[in-house]
Amino acid sequence: MIVFPNAKINIGLRIRSMRPDDYHEIETIFYPVRLCDALEFVVSDQTIIKDILKVTGLETGSKAVDNLVIKTLLKLRGKSSFPFLKIHLHKVIPAGAGLGGGSSDAACLLKVINRHFVLNIDNSDLKALALELGSDCPFFVDGIPSLATGRGEILTPVKSMLSGYYLAILNPGVGINTVEAYQNCRPGVPLTSLSELVELPVIEWKGIIVNDFEDFAFKKHPIIGDIKEELYKTGALFSLMSGSGSSVYGIFSEKPKLPAKLKEFVIWEGVM
Repeated sequence: MIVFPNAKINIGLRIRSMRPDDYHEIETIFYPVRLCDALEFVVSDQTIIKDILKVTGLETGSKAVDNLVIKTLLKLRGKSSFPFLKIHLHKVIPAGAGLGGGSSDAACLLKVINRHFVLNIDNSDLKALALELGSDCPFFVDGIPSLATGRGEILTPVKSMLSGYYLAILNPGVGINTVEAYQNCRPGVPLTSLSELVELPVIEWKGIIVNDFEDFAFKKHPIIGDIKEELYKTGALFSLMSGSGSSVYGIFSEKPKLPAKLKEFVIWEGVM
C-alpha cells in the first residue's frame, strides 16, 4: 500500500494568547498543496515482532525511532490490534520548513491503516489521536482548506480561494526552532478575523494578512525575508512565510519568470 502525504501552507498566522496548558491560541488558515512525500507499507512476516521504518530522500534530522510515523503506530496499537509493518518513507517535504510534512505523514498513516485493516475508528477519534501527535495533525485527516483556531485543532472549512492561481514554494535550507519562535512572538488579538480577510481579493492581502513569526525569523535568518522581498519584485500578488518557517510562498496570477537567485530555492510550483 502506497500513499502520498501532502504538505500545507499557512495563509496568515496570528498568535492570539498563551493558554493555561502552555500551548498558544492561534488563528491561521491551513491550505493543502500538492507537494508530497511517499509512504509505503507492507505486512511483515511472522518472524518480525516490531515495526520497521526506512527513510530515504531528504534528511529528517532525527532517528527513525523518533519519527512521527513510528509514534503514530504506537498510538494506534494502544487502540487496536494489527500486524507489524515494514514502512518506507521517502521524504520530499523538507523537515522544519513550516509545511507540516511530519504531521501529514502521521495523519496519512492513521487514515490508511484504519481503512486497510478495518479498524473502524471514526473521523473524530482519528483527529483526537492526530492531535496527540501534533497540533496541525488533525487538519491532515480531512486535508481541506480550513480556518484553524485553538491550538490549530479547531477546524472550520473555508472556500478554496487559491484555485487557478500559480503558487511557488521556496525553502532556503535553514531551520527555525518552533519553540524558540513562539518564545519570541508577541501575542495579540487581531481586530479582523482571517476568515473575513481572505474574502478580499488576493492582491489586497499584502500588509493585512500577516504571519506573527516573520519578524523573529527574518532577524534570525535574513535570507527568509530576502526571498519574500524578491518574490514581490518578481510580481507576486501575495507572499508570506509558512508556519514558523522557513519556507516562503508566492502567489501569482500566472507562471512567473523567477530569477536564478530564487530558482535555486524552489521546492514546488504549479497551478493550484
